[in-house]
Amino acid sequence: MPFDHLGFNVSNFLKSRDFYISALAPLDISIVHEGDGWAAFGEEGRIMFWIGTMGAVPGPIHFAFTARDHAAVRAFHAAAIEAGGSDNGAPGFRPNYHANYYAAFVLDPDGHNVEAVCHRSGEVA
Repeated sequence: MPFDHLGFNVSNFLKSRDFYISALAPLDISIVHEGDGWAAFGEEGRIMFWIGTMGAVPGPIHFAFTARDHAAVRAFHAAAIEAGGSDNGAPGFRPNYHANYYAAFVLDPDGHNVEAVCHRSGEVA
Protein backbone atom coordinates (compact mmCIF):
# COMPACT_ATOMS: atom_id res chain seq x y z
CA MET A 1 0.00 0.00 0.00
CA PRO A 2 1.60 3.33 -1.03
CA PHE A 3 1.75 6.35 1.24
CA ASP A 4 -0.50 9.30 0.51
CA HIS A 5 1.67 11.81 2.37
CA LEU A 6 3.83 12.20 5.45
CA GLY A 7 4.35 15.01 7.91
CA PHE A 8 6.60 15.90 10.78
CA ASN A 9 7.39 18.77 13.10
CA VAL A 10 10.47 20.94 12.80
CA SER A 11 12.30 23.04 15.38
CA ASN A 12 12.44 26.23 13.29
CA PHE A 13 9.57 26.47 10.81
CA LEU A 14 10.84 29.38 8.71
CA LYS A 15 14.36 27.96 8.43
CA SER A 16 13.04 24.52 7.45
CA ARG A 17 10.43 25.94 5.07
CA ASP A 18 13.07 27.98 3.26
CA PHE A 19 15.40 24.96 3.14
CA TYR A 20 12.75 22.75 1.54
CA ILE A 21 11.63 25.45 -0.90
CA SER A 22 15.19 25.65 -2.24
CA ALA A 23 16.18 22.00 -1.95
CA LEU A 24 13.05 20.62 -3.64
CA ALA A 25 12.76 23.15 -6.48
CA PRO A 26 15.03 21.05 -8.78
CA LEU A 27 12.61 18.14 -8.24
CA ASP A 28 9.61 20.31 -9.24
CA ILE A 29 8.23 20.10 -5.70
CA SER A 30 6.92 23.29 -4.10
CA ILE A 31 4.51 24.56 -1.46
CA VAL A 32 0.95 23.49 -2.27
CA HIS A 33 -0.71 24.88 0.89
CA GLU A 34 0.60 26.92 3.80
CA GLY A 35 -0.81 28.14 7.10
CA ASP A 36 0.35 29.56 10.38
CA GLY A 37 3.31 27.39 11.39
CA TRP A 38 2.93 24.72 8.70
CA ALA A 39 3.54 24.17 4.98
CA ALA A 40 2.52 21.31 2.71
CA PHE A 41 4.75 20.49 -0.26
CA GLY A 42 3.89 18.59 -3.40
CA GLU A 43 3.42 18.79 -7.12
CA GLU A 44 0.47 19.59 -9.35
CA GLY A 45 -1.66 20.49 -6.32
CA ARG A 46 -1.14 17.11 -4.62
CA ILE A 47 0.38 17.13 -1.13
CA MET A 48 3.34 14.78 -0.68
CA PHE A 49 4.54 15.90 2.73
CA TRP A 50 4.21 18.68 5.26
CA ILE A 51 6.29 20.30 7.97
CA GLY A 52 5.03 22.21 10.97
CA THR A 53 5.34 23.27 14.57
CA MET A 54 2.34 21.48 16.05
CA GLY A 55 4.18 19.15 18.41
CA ALA A 56 7.47 17.57 19.35
CA VAL A 57 10.25 17.31 16.79
CA PRO A 58 10.94 13.63 15.99
CA GLY A 59 14.37 12.07 16.14
CA PRO A 60 16.19 11.93 12.81
CA ILE A 61 14.12 10.33 10.05
CA HIS A 62 14.95 9.39 6.47
CA PHE A 63 12.82 9.96 3.40
CA ALA A 64 13.48 10.04 -0.33
CA PHE A 65 12.05 11.93 -3.29
CA THR A 66 12.02 10.54 -6.81
CA ALA A 67 14.10 12.55 -9.28
CA ARG A 68 13.33 12.54 -13.02
CA ASP A 69 17.01 12.11 -13.96
CA HIS A 70 20.57 12.22 -12.66
CA ALA A 71 20.85 15.94 -13.34
CA ALA A 72 17.91 16.58 -10.99
CA VAL A 73 19.64 14.52 -8.27
CA ARG A 74 22.76 16.65 -8.65
CA ALA A 75 20.72 19.88 -8.70
CA PHE A 76 18.85 18.81 -5.54
CA HIS A 77 22.13 18.14 -3.74
CA ALA A 78 23.65 21.48 -4.77
CA ALA A 79 20.49 23.44 -3.89
CA ALA A 80 20.13 21.70 -0.52
CA ILE A 81 23.75 22.43 0.42
CA GLU A 82 23.36 26.05 -0.73
CA ALA A 83 20.20 26.30 1.43
CA GLY A 84 22.12 25.27 4.55
CA GLY A 85 21.88 21.48 4.45
CA SER A 86 24.84 19.24 5.27
CA ASP A 87 26.22 16.72 2.80
CA ASN A 88 25.36 13.16 3.80
CA GLY A 89 26.27 11.46 0.52
CA ALA A 90 27.32 13.14 -2.73
CA PRO A 91 25.44 12.34 -5.95
CA GLY A 92 26.42 8.98 -7.34
CA PHE A 93 25.49 5.37 -7.96
CA ARG A 94 24.68 3.17 -4.98
CA PRO A 95 25.12 -0.34 -6.45
CA ASN A 96 24.61 -1.89 -3.01
CA TYR A 97 20.89 -0.96 -3.47
CA HIS A 98 20.71 -1.85 -7.19
CA ALA A 99 22.74 -1.18 -10.33
CA ASN A 100 20.77 1.90 -11.43
CA TYR A 101 20.30 3.50 -8.00
CA TYR A 102 21.62 7.07 -8.42
CA ALA A 103 21.11 9.22 -5.33
CA ALA A 104 22.28 12.07 -3.14
CA PHE A 105 21.71 12.58 0.58
CA VAL A 106 21.56 15.79 2.63
CA LEU A 107 20.81 16.46 6.29
CA ASP A 108 18.13 19.14 6.77
CA PRO A 109 18.25 21.76 9.57
CA ASP A 110 16.93 19.20 12.10
CA GLY A 111 19.28 16.41 11.00
CA HIS A 112 16.72 14.48 8.92
CA ASN A 113 18.33 12.51 6.08
CA VAL A 114 16.70 13.77 2.86
CA GLU A 115 17.40 11.89 -0.36
CA ALA A 116 16.77 12.40 -4.05
CA VAL A 117 16.95 9.20 -6.12
CA CYS A 118 16.66 8.25 -9.76
CA HIS A 119 16.18 4.58 -10.72
CA ARG A 120 16.46 5.04 -14.49
CA SER A 121 18.81 2.79 -16.39
CA GLY A 122 21.11 3.74 -19.22
CA GLU A 123 21.59 7.35 -18.18
CA VAL A 124 25.10 8.77 -18.15
CA ALA A 125 25.73 10.50 -14.86
